[in-house]
Order: sequence, then C-alpha cells, then structure tokens
Amino acid sequence: MAETPQRSLVILGAGVVGLTIAYLISEDTQLPFKITIVARDMPEDMDSQAWASPYAGANWSPMPMGGVDERLGNWERKTFDKLWNMIPTGLVKKLPSKIYSAQEGISGNALWWKDLVRDFRVLSSSEIPELYKVGVGFSTISVNPLEYLPWLQSRLLSRGVTFERRQIRSLEELLPSIGEQGILINASSLGSKSIIGVEDANLYPIRGQSILVHAPHLQEFLAAKGDEYDTSGGEATYIIPRPGKNNGDTALLGGTFEVGNWDTSLDMKVAQGIFERCATIAPSIKEQETRILRHNVGLRPARKGGPRVEVEHLELPLRTSHNLVPWRNVGGEERKKLTIVHAYGFGPGGYQLSWGAAEEAVTLLKASM
Repeated sequence: MAETPQRSLVILGAGVVGLTIAYLISEDTQLPFKITIVARDMPEDMDSQAWASPYAGANWSPMPMGGVDERLGNWERKTFDKLWNMIPTGLVKKLPSKIYSAQEGISGNALWWKDLVRDFRVLSSSEIPELYKVGVGFSTISVNPLEYLPWLQSRLLSRGVTFERRQIRSLEELLPSIGEQGILINASSLGSKSIIGVEDANLYPIRGQSILVHAPHLQEFLAAKGDEYDTSGGEATYIIPRPGKNNGDTALLGGTFEVGNWDTSLDMKVAQGIFERCATIAPSIKEQETRILRHNVGLRPARKGGPRVEVEHLELPLRTSHNLVPWRNVGGEERKKLTIVHAYGFGPGGYQLSWGAAEEAVTLLKASM
C-alpha cells in the first residue's frame, strides 16, 4: 500500500514567533507536516536591520495590554512559565528586578502582573533612587537573541525542518512550496504590511534604539516609569542583563519607543541620553568598567488592535480591485482556497508572548485541518 504523501506546511518568517510555532509543530506527533521556513532574514543575519528579533530586549517586562486583554494575558503567563522552566538550560537568565516610578500610582494592588512574576515585593524607600518616589521588586527572565534564535534553528534542523531564504512579495509565490493540501503560517511581522495577499494597513513600526554593553557588574533588570511605556516622549529607560555561553556578561541599555518612526539610522545624541538615563538607575555603569559592544536600532512590529493570530481562507489566484497583482509562473489558473494561520503584529512583546501565541496558532492550525 502506497504511503500517504506528507502534507506541506510553510512558515513565512524566521523571527522568534515563526521559529517558536515551527518548534511546537515539529514536536507534535499529530502534525506530521513537511515543514519549510521561508524568510528573507535568518537567525544567522543578526546584523540585518530588516527584522526585529535580533534587536529585541528579549526579556519578560510588564506591559499594560496583558492586564486589559485576557487573551494576551494568557499568552504572557504561558510564555513566562515556559521560559522560567528553561532557566537550568542556560538559555534563559533569572533576573532580580526593580522598577521605579516618579508617580505614586505604582503599587502592588494596581499591577496585574504581580502574581505572574516571582518574588514580588514593594521596595523600601532606601532602595529607590532619588529621582523616583516608589518602586517594586520581583524576579523575571531574559534570553539572548544572539544565542536563543540559533538554538531554535538548530533544534528545527535536527527535526528535518528546511530553511529557504527568499524575499516574498506575493503569497502566490509560495503556492509551489505549499502544494495542494498544504497550509501557510504567516509570521512575516512588518512584512505583512506590503506582501500582496495580506497588505495589512494596521501594521506600524515602533523605533527602538539601544546600546549593548559588556558589564559583569550589571546583574539586575532595572527600569523606570512603572508598568507602561511613555510614548509621548519616545523614551523608555531600562537595563536588561542577558545570559550567554559565548556572549556572557552583557546587558542591553535602552532605550526609545518611537511610534510610527521608520528611521533605522543611528542617533548618537539619543545614545548619549540612553547612557545617561541608565546611569541614574545604575551608577555602576560609570563607576565600573562598562565596554560598549554595539549600538542597535530596530523596528518593533506593532499593529493597531493588537496582534493578529487567526485563520483565513484565501481564494487564489488573487483577484483584487486594482488588478495589479504581479504576474506569476506557477502553472494553471484553477481557483483554490489557501488556509493561512496568521501570527504577527506583536510590537514590543514578541519574545514574551511567543510561546503562548505559538500554542494558540497551533490550536488554530489543528482546528482548520
């Protein structure tokens, strides 16, 4: 008896969300797909500014949406627990943390995430820098994109997942790879704004600038401004120590949070401001040796209305009102429906939502089969 041909599954995008979805699918015996990851930027492209994952803070940090959106809050909890349990592997770092605020509003009762993190407490006045009035302490986690993304890729390669470097301009270009019964996972991040067949106008960038330093004396996650970003001034002050077998004793100093700014050029005046602000919450930055390793500028892939994780059944060949779909040579004009699971638009929360969002994407995939 001839074997049933293995169904194809194409994942568009090799950022942290796409790789995490691939990880879950590749270990699920109920999903015996032939998996191909198609992307312009791969985990070895850590210097490319065309994608966000290499430049992320890559820690779990409080964000307001998890407290008002039950779905996102669930993703937050699942991802935190997953990464916390990975601490013994060395890929994840346990971080004692302090967040300071100049406003009186930050308190244990007002913070939705106080029962999600570990070791939560209200700081005493002696633990709070002069510029701030209140603060909280807790334990959180961070990963190092320079090691975490290659680890995900190596696990996928060991499971037979194929990586194909291509820039996709239209979903129709993927039809030969997807095949007749295949499924597409769209994790193309900001790319979904311009890929024909998606063209999501709700996507927008949030520019982030930061400084990567070698500083063994920085072993705490420190942040100012409480549990939300101040988008009015475009600044967000934080220090994120990172794990690393080959990139150890490093920390990320940040940063900026510039909504709608597509500029990826480096601004050294902004870098100076970041360094000075971080020194106010961690004076050791100036008092002890701190070596600057590199300056980062990246674009967080945000979306009006929040992340898009849902199923779409798209009819192909594409028919649009403008009738300007690029010509394709993939054979035949027979109409078919392509099943797509979208997973993009995570803004500054890609890493800290990744496992929870990926789990939901896999659940949607199974329901659509």
